Amino acid sequence: MRDTLRVKNPSHLPIQHPDYRYPGSLNPYWTKLKQTQGWVYSDNETETRRGLWKSGHSTPSQLHVEIGCNAGHVIVELAHREPGNHFIGIDWKFKAIHRAFEKAQKRGIQNLSLLRAHAERIPFMFADGEIDHLYLFFPDPWAKKSQWKNRFINRESLKLIAQLVRVGGIFEIKTDHPGYFEWMEESVAANSELWKVRSRSTDLHLGHPNPTTLTFPEVTCFERLFIKDGLPIHRLELERLG
Repeated sequence: MRDTLRVKNPSHLPIQHPDYRYPGSLNPYWTKLKQTQGWVYSDNETETRRGLWKSGHSTPSQLHVEIGCNAGHVIVELAHREPGNHFIGIDWKFKAIHRAFEKAQKRGIQNLSLLRAHAERIPFMFADGEIDHLYLFFPDPWAKKSQWKNRFINRESLKLIAQLVRVGGIFEIKTDHPGYFEWMEESVAANSELWKVRSRSTDLHLGHPNPTTLTFPEVTCFERLFIKDGLPIHRLELERLG
């Protein structure tokens, strides 16, 4: 399964609807996440701190958010490296989020929050301009033409995401799928008044003496597999325009 969450709709209301409510679950990790005492926000709890994620800090800090954090391989390491900033990992998988929680707790990391939620709910999790740096690594490419409508990045989603990232903020994306990368670039071009391409690559690790030696957070779990298989990594770094 990809680093980034797939969407399942457990309600009669669309996931993007303001009144959407997450159902309960029989998954044992659903209960475990409720016992994490402020580390993990699950389901509609993830929408209770909109606009408040930077509050409680004695000094100004940046908010870094990873969509589809899986078991926290990247976001935990980023948080460990930059204790002065706040980091948030989002994923819809109960067990993966709990594993990320265990890693952070074991290392005593205090500047990390984890959200068990659907990525499509992100406008309800964060206020306008609240995010400084957004990450999306290896989302499902939905390769068949009939599936393209399911792709997380499209022209409309880039408009919504732009509202959440501050002017001058960064949106960093990676994919191994050339077709999806082309789709992303077309979507960005259609929103040129909102996003500027700061850098792009169709073979991110070209020239590295031995990219198989790269570790978290420079690469993700899936990225390591793609590198091993000789697949080029495509990357976009976007800047939010004013």
